[in-house]
Amino acid sequence: MDQCMDCELTDLTHQAFFIFNQKGEVLISRLFRADLKRSISDVFRIQVISNPDVRSPIITLGSTSFFHVRVNNVYIVGVTKCNASAALVFEFLYRFVTIGRSYFGKLDEESVKNNFVLIYELLDEILDFGYPQNSEIDTLKMYITTESIKSEMAVREDSSKITIQATGATSWRRSDVKYRKNEAFVDVIETVNLLMSKEGAVLRADVDGQILMRAYLSGTPECKFGLNDKLVLAKRGDQTSKSDSAVELDDCQFHQCVRLGKFDSDRSISFIPPDGEFELMRYRSTSNINLPFRLQTHVTEPSRSRVEYTIHLRASFDSKLSANNVVLRIPTPLNTTGVQAKVGVGKAKYVPGENVIIWKIPKIQGAQECTLTAEADLASTTHRQAWSRPPIQVDFSVVMFTASGLLVRFLKVFEKSGYQSVKWVRYLSKANGSYQIRF
Repeated sequence: MDQCMDCELTDLTHQAFFIFNQKGEVLISRLFRADLKRSISDVFRIQVISNPDVRSPIITLGSTSFFHVRVNNVYIVGVTKCNASAALVFEFLYRFVTIGRSYFGKLDEESVKNNFVLIYELLDEILDFGYPQNSEIDTLKMYITTESIKSEMAVREDSSKITIQATGATSWRRSDVKYRKNEAFVDVIETVNLLMSKEGAVLRADVDGQILMRAYLSGTPECKFGLNDKLVLAKRGDQTSKSDSAVELDDCQFHQCVRLGKFDSDRSISFIPPDGEFELMRYRSTSNINLPFRLQTHVTEPSRSRVEYTIHLRASFDSKLSANNVVLRIPTPLNTTGVQAKVGVGKAKYVPGENVIIWKIPKIQGAQECTLTAEADLASTTHRQAWSRPPIQVDFSVVMFTASGLLVRFLKVFEKSGYQSVKWVRYLSKANGSYQIRF
């Protein structure tokens, strides 16, 4: 009975934590349960680090599961013998990476060796018997500091601040933050995912978005953040009427500082922000996606030794906007020997090692159209294999454009001292291998 109860508790955590270098040497180890020995690290070194065939971030050997994240030249590993929540374990591992970078800039073997005492201090604060506790960086930096030894009076003052920080409603922010110039920057960043058929039908289109905020504000300001009037949050079984102009979010996640009741009632986001940079919101949308680029393709094989391309690219966003670093990766057959390509805008070249024509356009205005024509010469083969024709990939970044249509209506800052603040909002839609058109 006791064993079952222990497993039920450990469903929410892990029983050991390790950091390995790429040779399999243990740099950091912390065991939280008596039934795990340090020799368990040898299992991970042999079965994962020394085994090039292992690709999964989770591996279960017998009754023991290893969860790992590789960062630079180190492995961050959580170990459990129970049916743990994988999402929670990975959330902690990535959170540890963020904390490490905040303390010593870069998380790699050298920084781990140089800061191993600090890392053990951090683990003692953020893990209690293997259970994640407070992992807010601002709070940790009040507990654990690399500064010189302080006077007894200063320690007492810090202790009182820590007590407020640990028990107050805003554990993510100190109350004594001061800035000469009060500013708030909001970045709405969207990654557009598209798969389009060769006939131009959209097979899949969705947006992964995040709202990042950098708050350099004095005191404990109350921020209010408003999104589109026509914003629909889809729920299972929700039969709310939706218009074509509505912005529909399939799901969204908020930072813990957000008061969710306000968002449910009027689609406004009220919060007291952490100091500095943080992710305010993450969301996903699969409806009414505004595709920034359209592609018309005409690819023919007039003979066994030649393929002809005509690729027509059109920027379908507003003419006042522009896209930067537009790159098209156009596949060629494996037996291609050479390509002659002509473009009106940008530069195109054949890359034999990747079997693609890469067409780079540094900048393109909205509503602008560009065309590539090319001929690929093929080597003769005894047995001609059918060309699979992988899709064309389009990479880009469009400033001040959102594919989902999400817009910030207002951003207000209220603070009891009544100071004036400057607010900035930027939008960016991008793709990196996720915008694909079949041909």
